[in-house]
Amino acid sequence: MTELEKQLAGREFVKLGPGTGVSVKPKDAATLILIDRSDKTPRVLMGKRHHSHKFMPGKYVFPGGRLDAADRAIKPLDDLPLDCARRLGQHVAKWSESRGRALALASIRETAEETGLLIGKKDANVTSRAEAWSPFVNQGIRPTLSALTFVARAITPPKNPKRFDTRFFLADRQSIGAEISGIVTADTELVSLDWLTFDEAQEVKLPNITKVVLKDIAERLKIGQIARPAPFYFYKSGGFHRKLLD
Repeated sequence: MTELEKQLAGREFVKLGPGTGVSVKPKDAATLILIDRSDKTPRVLMGKRHHSHKFMPGKYVFPGGRLDAADRAIKPLDDLPLDCARRLGQHVAKWSESRGRALALASIRETAEETGLLIGKKDANVTSRAEAWSPFVNQGIRPTLSALTFVARAITPPKNPKRFDTRFFLADRQSIGAEISGIVTADTELVSLDWLTFDEAQEVKLPNITKVVLKDIAERLKIGQIARPAPFYFYKSGGFHRKLLD
């Protein structure tokens, strides 16, 4: 087993046993990595999942979730950087620019729902009929996609009970246009939010793919190349693979 396989072969990626049928088709999903570079030592926002969850209980994660129909129901202030949009479409069947835009918006919507942090800029004219975007409408914040950088993609291995094709986006803390209090409590999906240094983040309970992505982000920050090619992690022919999306 390679070092990458050891890192990724965690409980969240355990395969089902024989006779369970065909593999579940992975669902499109998106997650957002928020970083704070206002101090000498960068920090990353991590949320601790409720201990009662069946999926990754008690682990620290980035906010995120599945693509939803509502993610096409708001007009962003601007679009993704061209290199990010291009990389998103690589090795994807039936790709479209609108799908990439929706995935980016999904990461922003999920972050708002789970943390109360709204990524965007003030715009009194923002509208949407979707309930999921009502916090943005009420706060007068229009999502801004130019604040995002596509930094990684990972597909859950075959024969898992839940499979996701997850795109990881990164944004700076300064891109937060508004904050809604009271979203994170002892009874919500995320029970706490913590701004951790990258060394501190590696010491808490993390999904294994999160550890791998954090290490890559730390390296990007160290060399000052946030927008470099994005790694794509996937399972094929009995093992994990890493391919760069350039």
